[in-house]
Amino acid sequence: MTEHIGQRVAALRRIRRMTQADLAREAHVSLPMVKACERGVRSPGPSTLEAIGSALGVDASRLDPSYVGTSRHVHAALPAISATIAGYEYAVDPADRPPAQLRSDIDVAVGRRLAAQYGLIAKSAPSLLGDALAHLHCASGARVREAAGLVVAAARTADAAAYKFGAHDLSARLIDVMRWAAAHSEDADLNACVAYVRAETFLAARTYRVGHLALEQALDAGPAPNTAQSTATLGALHMRTAVVAARAGSADAANNHLNEARTLASGLPEGVYLGTSFGPSSVRIHEVAVSVSLGKGHIGRALDIARDWSPGPEIPAERRSGFWIEMARARLWSGNPDGAFKCLKEARKHAPQHVREHPWVREDIGKILRLRRASADSLTSFAEWIGAV
Repeated sequence: MTEHIGQRVAALRRIRRMTQADLAREAHVSLPMVKACERGVRSPGPSTLEAIGSALGVDASRLDPSYVGTSRHVHAALPAISATIAGYEYAVDPADRPPAQLRSDIDVAVGRRLAAQYGLIAKSAPSLLGDALAHLHCASGARVREAAGLVVAAARTADAAAYKFGAHDLSARLIDVMRWAAAHSEDADLNACVAYVRAETFLAARTYRVGHLALEQALDAGPAPNTAQSTATLGALHMRTAVVAARAGSADAANNHLNEARTLASGLPEGVYLGTSFGPSSVRIHEVAVSVSLGKGHIGRALDIARDWSPGPEIPAERRSGFWIEMARARLWSGNPDGAFKCLKEARKHAPQHVREHPWVREDIGKILRLRRASADSLTSFAEWIGAV
């Protein structure tokens, strides 16, 4: 039986060790509403769904994959994010939070980024960025490196919302902030992490050859793999370079970088290092991404990987969703539109808003609709949800 909204609410409430009364109080809704929702006899409206999601610390789309209000919240937050970084080089206001509290709040935001909870991170991004910048401006000595890392992490969470929702100019400005902060740190790991994120600019502009060159230079200046974090940071940069090289049509370079990433991952557990997931499973996901990026003649590799493997919970939701989006394209190219649609539905289970804003999904759903003359209701509903029809 299909899981309903109330079952998701109840499961998350129990994980957070909240009673129904606790949830009602935190969400500012009635206890009977919470009880009825969890039993499945009432469906919360958009404002109630958002309130319950906020109380549980998740985007409303996590509770109801058909929810479309996240886009409104993200776009409403973008001007404030832009204003916060307009004069990032100058110290104006003191931070509202002490460093320890800021570090904790940014850790929460990073977790939300990895879970593709864009509405929540967009809402918190301006204040996190402002406080992180304030701390960096007043830091000295050994504290500069930590403060720079907080700026990079805060800017990266904001960038996730800007980039995924098509604000590519703002995304590029946020990456400039990251590069400026990382340069203050003199930390090779942090600079490599920023180079990884900067690849978004080249991917968005489809300037793959220059992106490949920039990433190669970042690798030359990258950290020595002598700690787990340095190894993972370098490995992640090889993974990203492999994808950009594949988009540039350089299969040999792409495979060489994948091999380097695989070697670096072999001695590490799958995990999140400096805000980026890396390990054997992440490398396997990037094998799929490279095969799809190289074009239709290379999808056999992706199909082989997915035949007996799929990413598990050790992989953050956004990356799991990305795997299934890539697989949908591979299955569509292989002449299997039904299989492609199954992959897109699977992607939506993991990160609904990532799927809804992904340009490939709109393209592929349009093709699936054309190939299937008699469209199923679920396919039509999915296409309407992402705005493809």
